[in-house]
Amino acid sequence: MKPTYVFLLLACSLFFCFVNPAPKSKWQVIFNGKNLKGWDTYLGRETDENGRAANNTPVGFNIDPRGVYTVVKEDGKPAIRISGETWGALITKQQFQNYHLRLQFKWGKVLWGQKKKANVRGSGVLYHSVGALGADAGFWMRSQEFQVEEGRCGDYWGCAGGSAEIPVVKKDGNNYFYSPQGNMTAFSDGNAQGRHCKKQGTGNEKPVGEWNTLDLYCHGDTSIHVVNGKVAMVLYHNSQSDKGEFTPLIKGKIQLESEGAELFYREIMVQGIEGLPAALLKE
Repeated sequence: MKPTYVFLLLACSLFFCFVNPAPKSKWQVIFNGKNLKGWDTYLGRETDENGRAANNTPVGFNIDPRGVYTVVKEDGKPAIRISGETWGALITKQQFQNYHLRLQFKWGKVLWGQKKKANVRGSGVLYHSVGALGADAGFWMRSQEFQVEEGRCGDYWGCAGGSAEIPVVKKDGNNYFYSPQGNMTAFSDGNAQGRHCKKQGTGNEKPVGEWNTLDLYCHGDTSIHVVNGKVAMVLYHNSQSDKGEFTPLIKGKIQLESEGAELFYREIMVQGIEGLPAALLKE
């Protein structure tokens, strides 16, 4: 083929791509606003105000006698109410990979058990959830946690073998905080750093009773936690540990924790992505 033809074909291809870009994936709504279709529930053992269990028998899978997970109207819109009375998770039936998750949450007024005693509201969005129900402390599947807790939204916890590498700075004793300019450090249950890393900055959370927007970006083995438009943390090399052997953890279900505090989730949607927003990786 003559060089002139090659040039013309290349030019036409570039022009076509410019005027006809690859279609962006549409948002998939995963809470229909009517019921919990598309979700499963799991509740662990009942505990007292000190976190002690009366027995080691979980309430179980898709068994919810106390109505921990319900659909309600909150501020004029449908929302999922998680009472927090019994610890466990609301779990998507579907698995996700290479996606952008967006949802809104706000805290309720009710606290239970040890959370009431400590006066701390807590929950979490657990992603790349795989394996056995209740693998973490009897309540949650193996996963990576986007922490949802007063003053700590955006923190990371590795659940039941979930692990990641995060650039951090160490301060305030033995606490590790995400920093884009920090030293890349592995977080995993059993190593010196443990499985918890704190977000950068003071956070961007709104007061109790106001709605917050969480964005989670996952592509390949990297994930980004964003709270009300502000990057809290970037995690690299998401993986899972089994007896010291690490393998990638890059897809799975999404769990919404019940963890001793009433809260509401709404406008839960997922969009497929072909890469991570470059600007977020620099914040």
